[in-house]
Amino acid sequence: MIKRLLTVATLAVAGLSASTSHAVVTDVNLSNYQLDGVYSLTIAADEASGVTYNPDTGTLFVIGDEGRAIVEYDTQGNQLGLMSLTGFDDTEGITYIGNGEFIVVEEREQDLYRLTYTAFGSATRGDLPMVSIGPNVGNSGIEGITYDTATGKYFAVKEKNPQAVYELDIDWDALSIVVNPLFDPALLDLASDDLSDVQILSTVPSLLGTADQNNLLIYSQEGRKLLEVTPAGDTLSTFELANIGDAEGVTIDPEGTIYIVGETPALYVLKPVPEPAAIATALLGLLAIKPRRKSSRTA
Repeated sequence: MIKRLLTVATLAVAGLSASTSHAVVTDVNLSNYQLDGVYSLTIAADEASGVTYNPDTGTLFVIGDEGRAIVEYDTQGNQLGLMSLTGFDDTEGITYIGNGEFIVVEEREQDLYRLTYTAFGSATRGDLPMVSIGPNVGNSGIEGITYDTATGKYFAVKEKNPQAVYELDIDWDALSIVVNPLFDPALLDLASDDLSDVQILSTVPSLLGTADQNNLLIYSQEGRKLLEVTPAGDTLSTFELANIGDAEGVTIDPEGTIYIVGETPALYVLKPVPEPAAIATALLGLLAIKPRRKSSRTA
């Protein structure tokens, strides 16, 4: 009887885990996530600092803080292509805006550049459209950026001295920008740490029309923590990466899988654990705690 129960429970876990790869995302509760995979990236993405998911290609685009290239990978970390960059210095963030176009952020200058990715092509900074969030602030400027597909707005995080979370209205035709603080970053309780990247949840199609579509994922490298926060700055859930100190960039795909890149360079993949699978696992005596909202998880 025990052997039969173990077999049934094992099959249930395997079947439910496989089915979640195409499950509809109803919310992004980080306390239900687990570290699902770690992949080494090629040296082309050395000191990886920013990552964005392109739903048109189903691939990831990574940029390093030396500003040498944008590198395309599949979701298992296999390199697919590369676009060389010239004239950039301290690139920290990248976001996809559609039609093969990306926004790249330079931290110190706090400048945003718009470019079209061409595999095995190149782009020169001086030839690209640019808007600026503010003056040069040294090594504590803009670390991450994300594009809201629902509203056309952008959100950016400033690392420290002081920290900031910005909402940006950009007119690329006029090359103009309006910068507004979104909320007081003190609400995040990361005053002694940094803000490394940001990702809007409106890029998950099943969240459109829900309150969660406006929520943000904010990552802190020094805090080794990923937060899900509201536009008012309230933290809803957290995921701690206690043993990962070099991670900086974060993005999410349409199915709710979260991708984090680190400077080594490496790709960390987080996936939700479905409640039915957790229950099945509990039958094996391996899990008996149901995660709750406003709780945290540790990798």
